[in-house]
Amino acid sequence: MEVVQLEFDGDERFQKLRDPLGVNTFGINLIRLKPGQRGRIHRHREQEEVYVVLAGTLTVYVEDDPTEVGSGQVAHLAPNERRQLVNHGSEPVALLALGGSGEHTGRDGEAFESWDETEGRPPQEVPLPADL
Repeated sequence: MEVVQLEFDGDERFQKLRDPLGVNTFGINLIRLKPGQRGRIHRHREQEEVYVVLAGTLTVYVEDDPTEVGSGQVAHLAPNERRQLVNHGSEPVALLALGGSGEHTGRDGEAFESWDETEGRPPQEVPLPADL
């Protein structure tokens, strides 16, 4: 398991997380926008993106149509949608940008009732453990 500290106060707009975390199947970055900053107008040919706003209020322009996405909210953008990320507010914005392409393989999780078990079962078949 890899763990990376998110740097909310960094000076760079991007903190690349995919490589430090060893992620191979999707992209993940922390994006920081100071008040008044905006990113490039861009799109992805195949990749869809999800933006998880961690702090501030992000304005996402899609084909020049703005939508505000506040802290604790999540936005999804399909491939080929032109977009621009803008901070119109007076506070910094921090968001996780996750991107990937290809079909989701479905639920492939296995759950165990104890560390001694070696054969997993579908999670919905395993009761939740007692709380601490």
